[in-house]
Amino acid sequence: MQRKKIVVLGGGTGTSTVLKGLKYFPVDITAIITVSDDGRSTGRLRKEFYTPAVGDIRHVLSNLSTLPDEVKDIMEYRMSTYSDLNGHSMGNLILTSLYKETGNLKTSIEYMSKLLRVEHTVLPLSEDYLTLMGETDDGEIIEGEEEITLARKHYKRIFYKEKPHILPEVFQEIADADLIILSMGSLYTSILPHLICPEVSEAIASSKAKVMYICNVMTQPGETDNFTVSDHINILEQYIGYDTINAVIISNNLLPRDLLQKYATEEQKDQVIIDYDNLKHANYEVIESDLITTTDGTIKHDSLKLSSIIFYYLMK
Repeated sequence: MQRKKIVVLGGGTGTSTVLKGLKYFPVDITAIITVSDDGRSTGRLRKEFYTPAVGDIRHVLSNLSTLPDEVKDIMEYRMSTYSDLNGHSMGNLILTSLYKETGNLKTSIEYMSKLLRVEHTVLPLSEDYLTLMGETDDGEIIEGEEEITLARKHYKRIFYKEKPHILPEVFQEIADADLIILSMGSLYTSILPHLICPEVSEAIASSKAKVMYICNVMTQPGETDNFTVSDHINILEQYIGYDTINAVIISNNLLPRDLLQKYATEEQKDQVIIDYDNLKHANYEVIESDLITTTDGTIKHDSLKLSSIIFYYLMK
C-alpha cells in the first residue's frame, strides 16, 4: 500500500520538533522551509556570501537524520572562538559551502541529506535571497526577520522586499499531499513567510489534502501578545481563506505556575489562551491533548506524542 504524504510548512524550532517525531511513522514527509532568516550565524552568512538562509534548513535536516545523535550534534555545534567563525554552526558552514560549490540550494540540501541519511524530502521555499518586511499597526516599516521580532510591534502586514520565485517542486508537493501541516512556530516569521506568497496560499486552498494547524503554546512578544487560539487561526485565514483549515491541534496542559512566571518575566511570553467559546463555533475540528513536556525546565511539545495524533488524524 502506498504511504500517505505529509507536507509540513514552517521554519525554526517548531517545525523541527514536529519532524523529529514524525520521521518514525510510516509516512512520506516533505518539509518546505522559509529562507529569509537573517539573524545570528545564518544572517552573517547571508550577508557575506549572498545566499538564502540555511539555518532553519540545517536544523530540520539534523532532526530528520537517522544517524546517531553524536553525529547530528556535530551539525548543531557552534564555534566558540575569537575569530570570525565565532557563533557559526558547523551545519551552516557546510550548507553554505555546498551552495557556493553547486550554486543551487535544493541540490545542496540533497547532498546534505545523503550525508545525514535523511529519508525524507526537504525543500527551500525559494532559491532567492529574500528579505522579510513588516508594516506595523502605526505604519512603520520594519526590514528583516530579526528586526521584525526584536522590534516587538504589532503588524498589520508582512511582505517580501523582493518578488519571490517559488521553487516549482513546492507546488507539486502541495498538490500531491494527503495532509498539509502549518507547524507551530513564530506566526509572523516562520508560517506567514509561506502564506504571503499568493500562489502558495492558492495551492494550499486548491489541494485535495486536509490542512492542519498546530497552534503555539506560548505567545510571541510584541507580535502575538494576548492572542487566543482563534486569533492565530484568524491571521492564517486572512491569507489562505476561510474554511481551508480542517483541523487544529492545541495543547491543554496545566503548566507549572513558577515556569509560566519565569517565561513571563524573562521572555515576556504567556500561555496562549484556549478560547473555547469561539472554537466551538468553528468549522474546523479541534484536537486537544496534554502535548507539552517541561522536564528540562522549558515549555515545548512532546514530538512523539504530537506525531501520534497527527498520524491518527491522517489515517482515520
